[in-house]
Amino acid sequence: MKHGKKYLESLKLVDKTRLYDPEEAIRLTKQTAKAKFDETVEMSIRLGVDPRHADQQVRGAVVLPHGTGKTVKVLVFAKGDKAREAEEAGADFVGAEDMVAKIQNENWFEFDVCVATPDMMGLVGRLGRVLGPKGLMPNPKSGTVTMDVAKAVKDIKAGKVEYRLDKTAIIHVPIGKVSFTDEQLAENMHALMDAIIKAKPAAAKGTYLRSVVVSSTMGPGIKINAAKF
Repeated sequence: MKHGKKYLESLKLVDKTRLYDPEEAIRLTKQTAKAKFDETVEMSIRLGVDPRHADQQVRGAVVLPHGTGKTVKVLVFAKGDKAREAEEAGADFVGAEDMVAKIQNENWFEFDVCVATPDMMGLVGRLGRVLGPKGLMPNPKSGTVTMDVAKAVKDIKAGKVEYRLDKTAIIHVPIGKVSFTDEQLAENMHALMDAIIKAKPAAAKGTYLRSVVVSSTMGPGIKINAAKF
């Protein structure tokens, strides 16, 4: 894989043999972000679990103290009072059968997160094949299937992020933008790591945090000393 000149310049600043302290890694991530846009800062955490086993799944959500720096569009499947509550809380789109039809017939995906009341899941289930692969299917574990739609919408707008294990036992989560202060990124990082540590499955054996890496969208990965968490 060929890398550009800016990436190679950034790479020289990173000692690949070192495990950095979290705060030091954040400073270095900002230093190595050379793109002309406000890059996203992302965490990649490899866990010592087997994602093939149901009792070793790691999934949940956490509200980052300073948000992600991204404007999130929320679609809520609800009716009656709950639909009104969702609208008042700031949901971008609210509906029921009409929204299901729009997604099915128009291939419409102008939203980032999908929330539903439990009674709507029979209807939303019809979209499983299209929402599932995109990671948009509402799920009780991430708080997106709930009767308290107003709280769900407000949390998401405030910077709630979902984390889940992929097939390679890695979790990828954005924790903010390069334009954030070091302190804001550090607080977001610690909030995410605390949530992942608390979500450790009872069936997990051996070292839980195998590796923790932080990087900007276009920058190199910087390894963090997992023991610091």
